[in-house]
Amino acid sequence: MSGRGDPRAYDAVVVGAGPAGLTAALTLGGAERRVLLLDGGPPRNARAAAAHNVFTRDGCAPTDLKTLGLRDLRPYDVTVVHSPAREARVLGEDGGAHAFALRYDGAGGWVRARRLLFASGVRDVLPHIPGLRERWGVSVHHCPYCDGWPNRDARLGVLGRHQGGHHLALNVRAWAEDVALLTNGPDELTDEQRRDLVRVGVPLHTGSIARVSGEEGVTVHFRGGRTLDLDAVFLNPGQVQNSGLPAALSCELNAGGRVVVNEHGMTSVAGIWAAGDMTGAPQYVTSAAASGMTAAVSLNTTLIHEDVRARGAAFHKSPDEAPQAGGS
Repeated sequence: MSGRGDPRAYDAVVVGAGPAGLTAALTLGGAERRVLLLDGGPPRNARAAAAHNVFTRDGCAPTDLKTLGLRDLRPYDVTVVHSPAREARVLGEDGGAHAFALRYDGAGGWVRARRLLFASGVRDVLPHIPGLRERWGVSVHHCPYCDGWPNRDARLGVLGRHQGGHHLALNVRAWAEDVALLTNGPDELTDEQRRDLVRVGVPLHTGSIARVSGEEGVTVHFRGGRTLDLDAVFLNPGQVQNSGLPAALSCELNAGGRVVVNEHGMTSVAGIWAAGDMTGAPQYVTSAAASGMTAAVSLNTTLIHEDVRARGAAFHKSPDEAPQAGGS
């Protein structure tokens, strides 16, 4: 057990306070664990006007969801610190228990944890098109299940090429009839993929894009002077890990840079779990929250078994060491 008298010792440190991290901290707090939650900053979807497909909170602003999630932690032994994790070390095993040390800004040193759970998310890497980032989350989106309904029957563009652009264009077409695929150069599509686009009436624009502009919608400026007026644009951005700590701790990453976990959220390093967008698709609010609970339950289960073994070791001490049963 973590020492209840030691203010710098925790059963678990949860890194990240998005839907996955908040749900993990809630689950562990409800399991009577002493938890440190490190909030690294605004959620990935902070600029979005609303989160959709969130049970009982459909249309809630992402920042409001986070505020509600933090409020839910108040009854539990969960300490929230508004700082990202800066450094972490594996301390090895202490009486059969994995132990970790972790440092964050303002900590005045290091804290100790029996387990780590990373939910630090990813950063979106947008194409280098001037004006695109300024409209990210406002009129430039990545998920039709989140932003398709608000843009239903609008004039929409899909920015992408080859299989990814084809797939996203067909998905977005389910919400609106006026959809165009913008490939920003050679489309790299197969003949069958081009026929798919013709079947659903999605025109191809292969011109190179110089910039985008617009206050309410998006005006695409192609090199050569041609423009295309749209209400919104969808794309699949590249992504990188928000935190380099899982890699620094030797957690396995896949070819796409995602942290590899099993069905319980366990990483390749004993005592470390990961949840949410950092582990890959699907990247939805409710999926992230579900993965946070799954990982927290698995983590807590290992602590339960570890505590039972610790009690067994104490019970089997030599007669001189063992506490005496009965009265005086």
